[in-house]
Amino acid sequence: MEPLLVFPDPPPADLVLVLDRAGYPWKAVNETSARNEPDDGWAGAIVCDWESGGGEEAFALCRALRKRDVPLEPLLLVVDPARLENLELREDLFDDFICAPLRAEEVEARLKHLFWRTGRGLRPELVEYGPLVLNLETYQASVGGRALDLTYMEYELLRFLATHPGRVFTRETLLSRVWGYEYYGGARTVDVHVRRLRAKLGEENAALISTVRSVGYRFGQPRWPA
Repeated sequence: MEPLLVFPDPPPADLVLVLDRAGYPWKAVNETSARNEPDDGWAGAIVCDWESGGGEEAFALCRALRKRDVPLEPLLLVVDPARLENLELREDLFDDFICAPLRAEEVEARLKHLFWRTGRGLRPELVEYGPLVLNLETYQASVGGRALDLTYMEYELLRFLATHPGRVFTRETLLSRVWGYEYYGGARTVDVHVRRLRAKLGEENAALISTVRSVGYRFGQPRWPA
């Protein structure tokens, strides 16, 4: 599993204790080092505002993470109860919030819920969406209990899509995020891999990856009903 982005650096000791005990890999950043994203990306973010100079730095970071080509999610915001009013009309900057002081059980429960909502399953090493299960530690995948024989890039494409359910990605974004910024392949590369994935998922589950005409591809159901 990719590490969680944790802000600020150093993070609160009680948050470190919770993450380590629950088995979530993490990496603390400050505002400038937040750009130094790991090669495999971030799994999500936990941004604390009460130890970061009044909250505006934290909100600025949330805004930057949301304005990326692929907005980072899930994003859990930790706030001082005295500054709850600062959250008004800023709900688009985070997926959930929690008040300090932290309670280990609540932090862990909220993280599990957020990862479940984004298709990551209840355990850090699993991505689960309907019949599909991806094991991030063993690079294995199954659908309906049936093991899938995927190439490395097929697995990486499926993992990326499944960890962002409901979102539409252009072929160019998928090329840069899955194959890497130095890959010079064309859009047909994405189309070929999607076609192979659909065939391996089987007719019953091929619709997990849908084509959005003139745009690209989406995994799972759209966020807004038709």
